Amino acid sequence: MKKECEEMNIETTEKKTPYLMLAILFFGAFVSFLNNSLLNIALPSIMVDLDIDNYATVQWLATGYMLVSGILIPVSAFLITRFKNRTLFILAMVLFTIGTAVAAFAPNFGVLLAGRMIQAAGSSVMGPLLMNIMLVSFSREKRGAAMGIFGLVMITAPAIGPTLSGYIVEYHDWRVLFEMVLPFAIISLVLAVWKLENVMETRKVSLDVFSVILSALGFGGILYGFSMASTEGWTDSIVLSTIIIGVISLAWFIIRQFRLEEPLLDLRVYKYPMFALSSVISMVTAVAMFSGMILTPAYVQSVRGISPLDSGLMLMPGAVIMGVMSPITGKLFDKFGPRVLAGTGLAITAYSTYLLSKLQIDSSYLFIISVYTLRMFGMSMVMMPIMTNGLNQLPTRLNPHGTAVNNTAQQVAGSIGTALFVTIMNAVTKSQGEEMMKNLDLATASEADFMQLKTLALLEGIQFTFLVATGVTLFGFILSFFLKRVDVSLASLEKIENS
Repeated sequence: MKKECEEMNIETTEKKTPYLMLAILFFGAFVSFLNNSLLNIALPSIMVDLDIDNYATVQWLATGYMLVSGILIPVSAFLITRFKNRTLFILAMVLFTIGTAVAAFAPNFGVLLAGRMIQAAGSSVMGPLLMNIMLVSFSREKRGAAMGIFGLVMITAPAIGPTLSGYIVEYHDWRVLFEMVLPFAIISLVLAVWKLENVMETRKVSLDVFSVILSALGFGGILYGFSMASTEGWTDSIVLSTIIIGVISLAWFIIRQFRLEEPLLDLRVYKYPMFALSSVISMVTAVAMFSGMILTPAYVQSVRGISPLDSGLMLMPGAVIMGVMSPITGKLFDKFGPRVLAGTGLAITAYSTYLLSKLQIDSSYLFIISVYTLRMFGMSMVMMPIMTNGLNQLPTRLNPHGTAVNNTAQQVAGSIGTALFVTIMNAVTKSQGEEMMKNLDLATASEADFMQLKTLALLEGIQFTFLVATGVTLFGFILSFFLKRVDVSLASLEKIENS
């Protein structure tokens, strides 16, 4: 144990930081993350072009992608431990490129869906792989700045996706969304084959197939059930059955991991207190982030009637601020630690979320843009610092499991948060609409009156849901007071490892 802890402290200082290789990985990850957020705005256009009459069907392009990622991310710990990083990245990029090409030239919906799932199979490994390479490439004292650059890629690419997608869908064919990604995917693949090196140690580990099955049923069932609950309702038999199967399978999966000598996902990472706390705050932050991603476009487009392209442009300053702040926040983390940054960021996020709960039917564009941008500024101070602080407490051998646990937890929390917020918004909208109908003279009411009533009821639903999101964010703010800068001294690590 002593030898392992000593190696943890010196291993990154003995190696030359592979900046060229990291640049190649960043490029590939950026292309992958950008692709993730491009398609949602294009779904109505795809329905028309491929003659699909059911929105629930076309929604599978997003749901299917999410399910494949949710199933494969827990397996990423095994893949990263077992296979060379060069081989793994090239294989992931090959799958992503093939999936992109299949989707770009898909003659029908079935082929398009297959292409999206192949894309997801490649993309789901890239984030955990890149994060693990960064953890072994930089010393703990410099990880904040390095992870800040990673945050720039992870946050900026999905943030600019909707704006770019809105422009393309308005002026071009939806297939351009895939056609423009394809050459960049090929370039990334060529660069990887040409220059990528192996920097991570691997070891032979066995794959527990039954754990993979339980993971797929557990995480897949929960993600699918909660994502469909927002559209089909909580009483739908398929929604209820998938959530129940998911919860039972997940509980079985967790129990099994603690009994295996070589678990698929080593949940013992949660015995490291700062990792456990960081993981919980990350999940709360993911829920808060998804609330803004759902409720703000709903207000801008459905209440104010602003076009998808203009909506994306209004939200663009927030994306830019978040991207610019990410590397700055990383350097501040190295200097001040996680508590000040996370506390300040969550306070700003909570305050700006409360301001969004005060949106009115005639709120100015400047108010909307300013408050949303302020909210993104606050969130930029939270995500990467607390994640880095938690991972800093793990021994190097647990890095793949720590990143896999973090990514899986955030994805599940985001899915559950999305379903709950949509449910709350719909419930309040319905109750407010019924209340307003009592005061409406049906004999003289025009169609315009009904439309206005519907809009006002939706506004009430959005306002209340933002208020709930404020409470969730305040919970994260309270938790941030318990954050401490990780002590990576030999004595501290031995104490935790032996506890």
